[in-house]
Amino acid sequence: MGWALAHLAPPRVSVSFLIHELPTRASQNLRRLGRDQAGQLLSPTPPQSWPQVHLVNQHAEEFRRMLDNRWTMTTLSGDMGPRPGFGLVARSHDLLICTAELLQLALINPEEEEHVELTEFSLIVVDECHHTHKDTVYNIILSRYLEHKLQKTKRLPQVLGLTASPGTGRATKLQRAIDHILQLCANLDAWRIMSPENCHPQLLEHNPKPCKQYDLCQRRKEDPFGDLLKKLMSQIHQQLKMPELSQQFGTQTYEQQVMELSKDAAQAGLQQQRVYALHLRRYNDALLIHDTVRAWDALDMLQDFYRGERTTKTQMLHAERWLLELFEGHKNELAQLAAQGPENPKLEMLEGILLKQFGSPNHPRGIIFTQTRQSAYSLLLWLWQQPGLQNMNIKAQMLIGAGNTSQSTHMTQKDQQEVIHQFRNGILNLLVATSVAEEGLDIAKCNVVVRYGLLTNEISMVQARGRARAGQSVYSFVATEDSRELRRELTNEALEVLMEQAVTAVQKMDPKEFKAKIQELQLAALAQRATRAAQRESQQRQFPAERVQLLCINCMVAVGYGSDLRKVEGTHHVNVNPNFSVYYTISQKPVVINKVFKDWKPGGSINCSNCGEVWGLQMIYKSVTLPVLKIRSMLLETPHGKIQVKKWSRVPFSVPDFNMLQDCTQSLSDLSLD
Repeated sequence: MGWALAHLAPPRVSVSFLIHELPTRASQNLRRLGRDQAGQLLSPTPPQSWPQVHLVNQHAEEFRRMLDNRWTMTTLSGDMGPRPGFGLVARSHDLLICTAELLQLALINPEEEEHVELTEFSLIVVDECHHTHKDTVYNIILSRYLEHKLQKTKRLPQVLGLTASPGTGRATKLQRAIDHILQLCANLDAWRIMSPENCHPQLLEHNPKPCKQYDLCQRRKEDPFGDLLKKLMSQIHQQLKMPELSQQFGTQTYEQQVMELSKDAAQAGLQQQRVYALHLRRYNDALLIHDTVRAWDALDMLQDFYRGERTTKTQMLHAERWLLELFEGHKNELAQLAAQGPENPKLEMLEGILLKQFGSPNHPRGIIFTQTRQSAYSLLLWLWQQPGLQNMNIKAQMLIGAGNTSQSTHMTQKDQQEVIHQFRNGILNLLVATSVAEEGLDIAKCNVVVRYGLLTNEISMVQARGRARAGQSVYSFVATEDSRELRRELTNEALEVLMEQAVTAVQKMDPKEFKAKIQELQLAALAQRATRAAQRESQQRQFPAERVQLLCINCMVAVGYGSDLRKVEGTHHVNVNPNFSVYYTISQKPVVINKVFKDWKPGGSINCSNCGEVWGLQMIYKSVTLPVLKIRSMLLETPHGKIQVKKWSRVPFSVPDFNMLQDCTQSLSDLSLD
């Protein structure tokens, strides 16, 4: 089932499309819209990884076949490197397929060759339009559209939103779910919701629902490896002397508690307490990995972490030395327990599913969805190493988001493209994927989807299920009996029914009532956005930038002031003070960032010269080298005390844009020519 949320004004002669990650099913539905206005469309939730560049390429292939060279078409994505300006490209083509971030950057870019206005398009297609909410990039773009509309701007484009799952907005009652659907329509300026009513039987023939099965297992009867990790965490608790801290080890709730403890400790200047909290999070991560895959995988993660601590930290606190000794003293025992410990029951269940599915002569092709990049990597190793699967002709690879959060779990966008190509062509027949593969990945012959111990919402459930498109497909949910994951999946099924009821109720609304409600919600949303913008502006004027000091989050050494900072491309925060270079060291090995940028490339990582804490990286921007700082590596000393913020946009002072002429002078000795 899918929906199209549409504002279909009379088309103009000029035809330009802007496609945001439009999946191939959408192109088929667009063709159907031309024949049958009762036809229908839609799609799911994020993960941190949308929009995804591989979808741009996938959509381009489909539209080239559909349009048959009748219109000029091009694609733009974040991995293209040097290219003509966005505005120039958009104005010289009929159809532009791009990621939402690139469009947003073009809308605010003052340079003529880069800048574009919404009025230059005649149709905007927003794929996975359920993302059009709050402060997502989709909603920022559509809010600009609504501002134009209220100002009576002429020649605004038509808008078509596509999704398979608009969601319920966390609602559990029908009226709240209806309110969520109406708000989504208001954000998209949609005046109709279309779904395949007349063509529903044909849609099911083209895209049949897979057979869902719950594959449940019991918990480990004995878990000496996990018990030892919990014992070590209890010892750290004793060092912390905080009895009020819960001991729900191995849960997301506990992770949230220790992260909050880390933040509070940093702001209070309690360095030792902050370190204990950070290491407790690592142990908690290890327990989560142990629950998902193997004890060896959890131990490898901890060893990588402590290896990094030894090599990067030039000055250790007492707590860091004690924690390192604690791990080193139990490392061998953990290794013995990992080697001797019982198999993970979930892995045994997964092996049974794969033996059954890949033991058939039907040339199966499948996707295993898992929560994190680390678990995807560990599951792939298990697939390659598991003796019982060696003769099953399983050709597996992982598909995860581009990024450099871990040396063992990153993929370049080129890697992603190659994996998708090989899977589509049958060279690979099994993917181990994170949510990056949930939205829009079109593999018609995929007939096995396994959701492996996932705790997600109804949108992710519908999206993952939609990857199984072959006839007689299987959709398996693997989890432990009576687990939070199982309870959430059952809730998701109920929420999917509620979502469909809400969409039907909105479709049946009186047109005048619907239009009035949409206008009311649009005016309220714009007023709220204006209020939030004013609040952010007020927050950024809270202190003069020169009164806010930057401290290393680890050793608390003062390294500069807010007035030293500039924004590059509105996002990257760099320090332009010529004296700043004395506070950091630079690694010889360049940082791996898995995409190519138009105007810059990464250099080495930068670390605190006093304690070794990682602060960020060098940015080689046009002709200069700049130190880019991560906000999480900095503590802010304000006139009212220390604070730690999660995003640069929330700092209590304003940061001007980087100006090459003003900020790059001869006195800036740390800016070297490329």
